[in-house]
Amino acid sequence: MKTILSYDGSFNGFLTCVFTTYEEKLEVVDIQTEQRASDLLFSDLENIITDKTKATRVALAIKNKCSAAGRRNLYRAFLSEEPGIELTMLKYLQYVFKINQQVDSDFSHPAVLKISKMAKKVGREKHRMEAFVRFKLTKDQIYFSVIEPDFNVLPLIQEHFKKRYADQAWIIYDLKRKYGLYFDLQEVNEITINFNHHFNASTNNNAVFDEEEINFQHLWKEYFNSTNIKSRKNMKLHLQHVPRRYWKYLSEKSLLHN
Repeated sequence: MKTILSYDGSFNGFLTCVFTTYEEKLEVVDIQTEQRASDLLFSDLENIITDKTKATRVALAIKNKCSAAGRRNLYRAFLSEEPGIELTMLKYLQYVFKINQQVDSDFSHPAVLKISKMAKKVGREKHRMEAFVRFKLTKDQIYFSVIEPDFNVLPLIQEHFKKRYADQAWIIYDLKRKYGLYFDLQEVNEITINFNHHFNASTNNNAVFDEEEINFQHLWKEYFNSTNIKSRKNMKLHLQHVPRRYWKYLSEKSLLHN
């Protein structure tokens, strides 16, 4: 019987779906998160409860069968949150397990090609976030930044910021996915924040941000204006390197409108 699986949206949850597919010999035609699956009306919808033991067994199988590049591409593709990516990943793994060899460069297979393309997109977004994150110092002496990336790249940028800002407490918050990372000078933990509906992270809020930080932001605005030579501006090239969707939380951009 053709089956649609639903899961909790976690990577371990997806791996549990893979295990269940083989354990129950299912013909899976789709894999949806519980949130998306709630809109579907199918009698053959099977909800999969995340099982860490089962997920670990699949993870070990992937480690044995896939190259490091293949494993990286799979995880990055998962973080893309692209509709239907879970089924593509399942087909990728079924192909790997069937031929029992590394397939990450076998682009003749549609699932391998799709995973590679999505992984590259997520990788580009990762590098952009590492370059475009801008922190502001709060009154609690925590450096705070908000982002709204196209893909769920917080898990990928965690180590970069932990190493680069090891002597500062910081929070990077994904407004789109409503969770963030908090570094307390020791370790990084996931957090959620209930923002006041009046809060606007793209502006300098006197009730939230340190006064010296606000003064610094204004100095940065003056510096940016003084070094921005209009006659040499190449907007087309600029947009290629800094797409407009990232401007909202860039200090050198948002301050121009404050």
